[in-house]
Amino acid sequence: MGRIRGRPRGSTEFSGEEEIVKIRAAVLQQFGTPLTIEELELTSPGPGEVLVRIGAAGLCHSDLSFIDGTQTHIPLPAVLGHEAAGEVVELGPGVKDLQVGDHVVTIFWPNCGQCTPCRIGRPSLCEAGTQTLLAGLLSTGAHRLVWKDHPIHHYLGCSVFADYAVIGRASLVRIDPSVRLEHAALFGCAVLTGVGAVVNAGKVQPGETVAIVGAGGVGLCAILGAQAAGAGRIVAVDTNPQKLASARLLGATDVFNAAEPGCVEAIRALTGMGVDVAFEFAGSAKAMETAFQLTKPGGTTICAGLPSAAHSFALPQTTVVCEERTVKGCFFGSCVPVRDLPRFIHLFQSGRLPVDKIISGTLPLEQIGEGFHRLKEGRALRQIVIPSQEGAAAGGM
Repeated sequence: MGRIRGRPRGSTEFSGEEEIVKIRAAVLQQFGTPLTIEELELTSPGPGEVLVRIGAAGLCHSDLSFIDGTQTHIPLPAVLGHEAAGEVVELGPGVKDLQVGDHVVTIFWPNCGQCTPCRIGRPSLCEAGTQTLLAGLLSTGAHRLVWKDHPIHHYLGCSVFADYAVIGRASLVRIDPSVRLEHAALFGCAVLTGVGAVVNAGKVQPGETVAIVGAGGVGLCAILGAQAAGAGRIVAVDTNPQKLASARLLGATDVFNAAEPGCVEAIRALTGMGVDVAFEFAGSAKAMETAFQLTKPGGTTICAGLPSAAHSFALPQTTVVCEERTVKGCFFGSCVPVRDLPRFIHLFQSGRLPVDKIISGTLPLEQIGEGFHRLKEGRALRQIVIPSQEGAAAGGM
């Protein structure tokens, strides 16, 4: 990082004079093209913002969906990355509940706390958060990234594929500093989305049967969450034998390859007309259809994957009515981050939620393109970028 001009050592709040930091960051210039590592300018945090040194950032399929053009609803160019953990370096005006040196996890869907969804405990539906993030802004409505004298957009208010990031206070949750940053990073997306879906949307009870369709990083976190919730049988479904092997190691009682004929019938026979709760994490209409078929009468199907906006699926209305089925959408694990993230970390620290086992390896920022190639080919679960140039070794699954 370039020198922070005029800032006294140990300063805890920006003095008001705009300063510029030189950083390295992974920029998406056009959909369908690889990320490029560029030197950008990062201006100091404004009101309600925080400068964070990024210690670790996870490679998520959500990022990949923008790189390959499956999703296109963010403005470009943008610095990607939304799942990370780091250390507070500088506080903008008005930030009083953090201190320099605190460890934080990024939250890719911040909430204002004032709109109707926030007030009724559903911050993942925050109206203000939707508007700012889809515009490529921080949760404060500001731009802090500059490249070649032009503003660069912030991805989901985070843009953590970089050495440093200015992030809105609403997009951060303080954590126990004893948790290693490469482990803590997982909680910002994979854990909140996967475990949150099990706990908040599915409300899985001890002894219930569960199906997880899609055994990527989020799906594997859901398996761990179902295990922690006391599910009696956890069925993992995927088309990738390596992911199914990982699912078995992490607690799935049964694994099935969705590409094999008779998969749905075999699972329904095994579970007795289907499972109590089925979760879809693959982000495809076909996977959602499979999850619905695996749900027993009176059961619940949770759609938590994020497909292309053009995808849709049809429900047999008679089945929904006569079997009293419930079909629910679940975004961001239906979480209240300030409530759920600390308790999930507590489960991790107590050994009941070993999410570190889904980490395939670490890699430096310069190898992020190779990491996404492994992810796209299904050869990795959660890879962790260590943005500093020291101590990071590339790793696949």
